[in-house]
Amino acid sequence: MAGDCSAAAAQVVAETGGELLSAQPTADGKCVVTVLIPGNGGRPKKVTVKVPM
Repeated sequence: MAGDCSAAAAQVVAETGGELLSAQPTADGKCVVTVLIPGNGGRPKKVTVKVPM
């Protein structure tokens, strides 16, 4: 996982209950974290969250 985004990514995964897809640091010191949230029998929902590192 890139930079210091591992803690931020872990927090997003814990909050959403989803599966981590990616976590990338941005130039302004934040992390863009993308997770897949399982749907009810359907396709999982892809959610991207920008959080501070």
